[in-house]
Amino acid sequence: MRFHDRIDAGKQLAELVAEKYKGTDCVVYPLPRGGVPLGLELARALNMPLDLVIPRKIGHPYNPEYAICAVAETGETVCNERELARADKEWFEQRVAEEREESRRRRELYLAGRSPAVIEGKTAILVDDGIATGLTMRAAVKDMRARKAAHVVVAIPVVPEDTASLLAQEVDDVVALSIDAHYMGAVGAYYDNFSQVSDQEVLEMMKQLDDRGFLKQS
Repeated sequence: MRFHDRIDAGKQLAELVAEKYKGTDCVVYPLPRGGVPLGLELARALNMPLDLVIPRKIGHPYNPEYAICAVAETGETVCNERELARADKEWFEQRVAEEREESRRRRELYLAGRSPAVIEGKTAILVDDGIATGLTMRAAVKDMRARKAAHVVVAIPVVPEDTASLLAQEVDDVVALSIDAHYMGAVGAYYDNFSQVSDQEVLEMMKQLDDRGFLKQS
């Protein structure tokens, strides 16, 4: 399955999510930056508020693109334990502190002081543009559980079959357009246009929301 861009993926995903969750008490939580365009499409289709959840990947010390852990805003970590055991403890603690600071920076920048949505007793729908290892999404799940969400749903365009099976053990539902048994190795391989989403683009997208997190009426 291929997508033209994140908007295309978001619209297709929104149709699938709406079949199950439209009319229920939910909050949409995209993972910035790449998940935000998709999150807006879900919020629009389901008429639901949107907030952000901002877990951060911790890359391998010799290969930063290879995630060995992810840390939630609340400080919980999800790790590849085998890789973590090989890492220097002081280096790891420093990286956790740096990435939590980056989460705080992004929250302040993107939300401009807006209070987090109240998710206790509601359903959290976590959205990203794709999943590879699943570490950052699993950290986002821990964040939602810490905030006492009644149900946690992962909505995703494409996910490897083994990662989907792992997530299914930790959340209430995985809604995916494609669960790929022969994953192509990178999320961008499923998109015609997978250009990086900038801070400024996220800011412009977040301006479409009112103070409650709903899309403003045009």
